[in-house]
Amino acid sequence: ALLIAPAAQASEEMAKKYNCLACHQTDKKLVGPSYKDVAAKYQGQADAPAKLMEKVKKGGVGVWGQIPMPPNPTVPD
Repeated sequence: ALLIAPAAQASEEMAKKYNCLACHQTDKKLVGPSYKDVAAKYQGQADAPAKLMEKVKKGGVGVWGQIPMPPNPTVPD
């Protein structure tokens, strides 16, 4: 069995709970970019966590194309 680190497992549970997986997958584009692509794009940017938290809560469009990401304000910080 594949062992998943507790933080990764918690993140996956949150992604399921808040319906993120309807548009995002870990390693391939679905409606939105994969989590690996997001990680690569923002790697090394000190403001990435705050920027991505705001994007999840407020939604957005234009960074990855013209398919909008709807806001998801119920996701905890």
